[in-house]
Amino acid sequence: MSETVIKVENLSKRYRIGAREGYKTFRDTLVDAVKAPFRRIVNIKAPVPEAETIWALKDVSFEVKKGEVLGIIGRNGAGKTTILKILSRITEPTEGRAQLKGRIGSLLEVGTGFHPELTGHENIYLYGAILGMDRNEITRKFDEIVTFAELEKFVDTPVKRYSSGMYMRLAFSVAAHLETEILLVDEVLAVGDAIFQKKCMDKMQKVAQGGMTVLFVSHNMSAISSICQRGILFENGKIAFSGPASEAVSFYLDQFSEISQKGTLISQRTDRKGTGKVKLTNFYLENEKGEKVDHVRNGETVCFVFDYVTESNNEVENVNFQIVVARQSGEPLFQFGTRFTGQTFERIPPKGKFIFKIRKFPLVPERYRLDTYLVAGGEPSDYILWLANIDVVDGDFYQSGYSVFEKESKFLVDGSITYQESK
Repeated sequence: MSETVIKVENLSKRYRIGAREGYKTFRDTLVDAVKAPFRRIVNIKAPVPEAETIWALKDVSFEVKKGEVLGIIGRNGAGKTTILKILSRITEPTEGRAQLKGRIGSLLEVGTGFHPELTGHENIYLYGAILGMDRNEITRKFDEIVTFAELEKFVDTPVKRYSSGMYMRLAFSVAAHLETEILLVDEVLAVGDAIFQKKCMDKMQKVAQGGMTVLFVSHNMSAISSICQRGILFENGKIAFSGPASEAVSFYLDQFSEISQKGTLISQRTDRKGTGKVKLTNFYLENEKGEKVDHVRNGETVCFVFDYVTESNNEVENVNFQIVVARQSGEPLFQFGTRFTGQTFERIPPKGKFIFKIRKFPLVPERYRLDTYLVAGGEPSDYILWLANIDVVDGDFYQSGYSVFEKESKFLVDGSITYQESK
């Protein structure tokens, strides 16, 4: 029977709304130690009213066996990242406890544990030291780490000059190659390209087979289903389901489908991330004539229209907006937005519409999902997963009377076929 390496018992985490997580200096710790006896007698700090707090986690308990790959899923704000931060010892729990056996490598944000002024070379040794590795151990893995990250030409460049993709590649490579017993990964793979994402998935499967335990947070249900044996679904800070990964994914997708089918107003969606500087309030489809439609005909022009408002009714500068059309499982099919077209909206009014015009829509008949990523001033402003379902019907793409369906192909290609006589 496999050894239990992670044991979480009645774990809870409460945050004060609007407050930052506190970090203490050594001096603060000493001062608190001196004051502690007096706090038992005098109420120096009044308790925070319950109305001003939120429980990010409440009474969470689970175990993870050695070598197991556990998928952690749930909507934005469900508590997924909070549990990983507690396991990584970045955040202290309010109640309960978590026991971990072995070295922990965590990849919670791009470049976690890196110093921007140091080179990639130096940061490999820095991060390895943070994980408790000695220099000889890191040196032994150094070439393998750099090769996997595909950064041979840039390893002596300060990481502050890296793109987000380069940061992510190096951070993942260090965490996955150094000899940790437990690896915690939080959605960072979304930053990389498709080829590198596959490398990362393959690497996680390989390290798990070698005995490393992996906790993987992702919104990509295809990845969860393919590499995880077991899945935990979080909802409002609690575990809503725990069991085989495929069943956890089905449970999760059913939740999103219900939200979309009920027609919940976008302005009332709470499962979103961002500053809210620019916020989406409504979405609908239009055909080429400007008429509202409830489905997309492939081969025809369609407009994805988003109403928005800005915070405090002010103009906002430097706005970018991307959409992702994905399968119901979360597997991305295509992205479209200002990043790809080389645009940035330099200044937008307090209220208006974003219009994505897609000519000769290329997907076969099926139901898809739409995710949206709105950025303002370089910061996430409004990220909504599964904003809506997109129903695609046949529009006779090839004008041949022949329909192409999902089992035959995923995309429809605009082209022609000819022949020539050879002499």
